[in-house]
Amino acid sequence: MVLGLFDSGLGGLTVLRAIARRLPAQPVIYFADTARLPYGSCTPVEICRYVREILHWFEGQGVRRVLMACNTSSALALPVVASEYVLEVGGLIAPAARAAARWGRCIGVIATAATVQSRAYTRAIQALTPRAQVWEVACPEFVPLVESGRLMGEEVRSMARRYLAPLVEQRIDTLVYGCTHYPYLDSVIGDLLPASVHRIDPAVAAVAELAAALPPSRRLESRAACHFFVSGDPVRFAHAAYPWLNYYPQVQAVALPPLPAAQTNERAF
Repeated sequence: MVLGLFDSGLGGLTVLRAIARRLPAQPVIYFADTARLPYGSCTPVEICRYVREILHWFEGQGVRRVLMACNTSSALALPVVASEYVLEVGGLIAPAARAAARWGRCIGVIATAATVQSRAYTRAIQALTPRAQVWEVACPEFVPLVESGRLMGEEVRSMARRYLAPLVEQRIDTLVYGCTHYPYLDSVIGDLLPASVHRIDPAVAAVAELAAALPPSRRLESRAACHFFVSGDPVRFAHAAYPWLNYYPQVQAVALPPLPAAQTNERAF
């Protein structure tokens, strides 16, 4: 069964990387909605519309299981749209919350503004561990940095130091990367945090749960192919993805089909 992955851009490649390590036999279709990047500044209504369009497209590709490789979509759209589809749709919030609840009691979350405003991580973690303290910090400048390939240097360190300061002040014991772009900045973030702080990548948590649900034989087969699609410039995405994939992927541009009439007037909440 082909797995559909989608994100607004490069961030979902951290999920694809986790799949390649844990589930090399899993065939994947990866969609990057680069024409509408970034999602973090979009409204819930916009996010739900984008996700419906992408899921509708995945259905047309014969995909039957989709993993939202995007925390913003997982936070804002998954609870709303998952029941509208025959597709099996999963996200990143719940697996990451379970991992955070196992590790910490003073938990920091860095995420996009839209994810932070949803308070999805706080609700998910405290549903598992009511006494856990959770602090969420929006880091809106991180995604543009990653998409432009700026991962090191004093500008990045200064920005990360500013975002992390309130979490360091609270003496967190666990940090959740609440956006799939943020693990690309792990070396900088790790240097700015106490060594005792455990850092959680939702991609790793989600793929670990996916692997546990598959028969062992599926996990041991030879490496499967991944097909890449974008809503924006395929050449630009291929060049931007090269450092993370170690090859230039063949990328196809697609125009998402219009939604069925029954879904065009759906509200977000």
